[in-house]
Order: sequence, then C-alpha cells, then structure tokens
Amino acid sequence: MVRCFLIHTVCPVAALGPGESRVLYSRVFGPDEGLGSDRNRELSPEERRVLQKEKIMVVARQVRGAASLSREASGRPPVEAVPGEEALALQEADGGAERLRAGDPFPEETSALWLAVQSLGFTLVCEPHENLLLAEGTLRNLTRHCLETLHMLGPGSEVLLRSHRVDALLSRLLPHGQLLFLNHRFAHSLEKEAAAYAAK
Repeated sequence: MVRCFLIHTVCPVAALGPGESRVLYSRVFGPDEGLGSDRNRELSPEERRVLQKEKIMVVARQVRGAASLSREASGRPPVEAVPGEEALALQEADGGAERLRAGDPFPEETSALWLAVQSLGFTLVCEPHENLLLAEGTLRNLTRHCLETLHMLGPGSEVLLRSHRVDALLSRLLPHGQLLFLNHRFAHSLEKEAAAYAAK
C-alpha cells in the first residue's frame, strides 16, 4: 500500500530559506498507526493534523536533499522545458528511491520513490513490501498527468487551487492507496477521462 503522495519543491525558492522545501499538495492514505499509539491518543484533531504535516515535511526535505545530490552527481543542470514539452521534461527528470528508517518519520520502515522535474518533486511513500517497479510506473503516470492537466511547467501554476484535479487522478490511478496493474484498455480510458476532466 502507498502511505502518501506529495508534490513539493526540490530547488531553492526565493520565499524559502536554504534547505527548505514547500509542500504544494499532499494526500495520506489509510490511518496513521503512529497517531493511534498511547503517546498520541490524547492529541486533539488539530494536533494530529500538525503532526501529520510535520511527517510530510520530513519526507519532502529528505527527497529534496536526495534530488540535489543526484543533480550534483550527474553534473547536468535541470532541463528547462516550457508548457507543451511535458514529455521531454519527464524523460529528463531525475529520480530515485530513499529508504526511510522506522520512526523517521513513519512508525515502520518505508520507501520513498521520487521524480524531480525542474523545480518540482513528486513523491510516493510505500510500505516496504510493495512492488517498487509498479510503484515507479504509477509515479511516472501520475507525474505525467499532473504536468499535462495542471500545466505545472508554466508560470503561475495553480496546483494549490486545483487540488481537486489531483484528487480525481489519485482516485483513478491509486484508489485508497492501492497500486494497480494497468492494461492498455484501462490506460486508454483513463487518458480520455483525464482529457475530458481537464477540459472542464
């Protein structure tokens, strides 16, 4: 099962300090076992929300560091693509997987798969027994749909205002955090649905 999906920054942004990352969108699937522990049982809903937000920020910071190291090691600057060149940007994206130790930030060990497309990071956090090849394919598919339907490579991207569109994609590609094996027919029908939804 996938624990969470997030879209965040992986490059320095003027409004943020060095080493910081801004989470633009996040979705957590299933209950968080850590919040049900004896220590956290007495927390108010607001305190639980803040704790969950902190966990998401830990993941974003770790992925930002891994993406920066990957880009430095490759020695090539990120490709600057414009709207309409989403396929090129995704093809040239840096990617990787990070093992998140138990307690940092989730109660059990997890894996974070990420793609860095220009200044944006797309991350799936999976339970350790998940099929990582399937998760990578799902992440690439989600990233492509997000880039194309939300026009995230253009100036003034409105991912914060269009979170319902990301929710709709997740409900089809990652229902309740479950990874799906997609056949050609289902993938084709999904393309049609995404195009019709984007036209609204």
